[in-house]
Formats: sequence, structure tokens, C-alpha cells
Amino acid sequence: MGIIQDSLDKAAEHTVTRPAPRSGPAQMRFLVKTEKGSTRAVAELLGVSQRTVERYVKAQLKRPRPELAARMEREVRRRWQPRVRERARKRAATTGGIVIETRARFGFTAAPGSTDDGRIRLITQALPPRYAARLFDAERAGATEQEIYFKDRGRRADGLQVEFTDIEYVELDY
Repeated sequence: MGIIQDSLDKAAEHTVTRPAPRSGPAQMRFLVKTEKGSTRAVAELLGVSQRTVERYVKAQLKRPRPELAARMEREVRRRWQPRVRERARKRAATTGGIVIETRARFGFTAAPGSTDDGRIRLITQALPPRYAARLFDAERAGATEQEIYFKDRGRRADGLQVEFTDIEYVELDY
């Protein structure tokens, strides 16, 4: 996953209304429930045997090893309260918008030392709902995180190349 996708996932986690299951057996039962009762599908998802999944469901095993615990937690977080998350996304895409905070190298290709030369900047920007909708649509379409140029929809600055590189972090909130 890329840094933008991770930020979208983290922002979605802040929209949930109840805490996700925390114990190993509770997380495993939740995953089995989301996979329509298929312990085999959960076993393939987590990279363990079907019998191991069954033991967690019956609470015969309670404390997963660290790497399994991390995989279980990640999968539970991805699947927890999908309708609540979707409502929050819809609200951001129609009325609320999205706030992006990032620290990255941002600037134009220019002579070294000029004010337009790319440098590390902290940018916090509240974007209107239409941009949130475009971001969510791109995510659903499987868009990759490639470099993008800002040219006012092709109406100006034909040779202008704005660079957004060396991203230290991106935080999203909606």
C-alpha cells in the first residue's frame, strides 16, 4: 500500500462509532463472520491453517504470535463498520470535504535558490467536497500513487511542472 492509501484507511478508522474486537478469539470470530462463516477463507486470508482458525473461534487459542496478531488486527480494522465508513465518505464527498495535512518537498522546477525551487513545506489544506469525491473515486478505480502535475485542467502553464516528492507524511480527515 502507498502512503495515500494508508492515510485514507487511517482517516476511515477515525469515523467508527464502536471499538473493534481486541482479543484474538473475538477478532477471529469477527473475521469468520465477515467471510460468511468460512474458516477456510479466513485461514487463506491470514496465512494459517483452517484448524488454527477453528481453535481461535472456540477460544482454545487466545494469544496469537505477534505477526499473526498484526495481520488479524489489520484485517479486522479494514472490515470494521463498513456502513459507518461509507456514510462518512459520502458525507465528505457531498457536503463536508476533506482536510489534508502533509509535509513534503513541493515546488516548481526552477533555478536553484529561487523561491520556486522545491523545498520541504508543511501544507494544510481544506478541500471542497468535489475533490474528496474525486479522491474516493480514484481509490475505488484502483488508481496508483503517481506524480501529478498541476496545470489548471490543461488550460494554462503547459510547460509547468509542480513536483510533490519526498513525502514525509500525509494525514487526511473527513
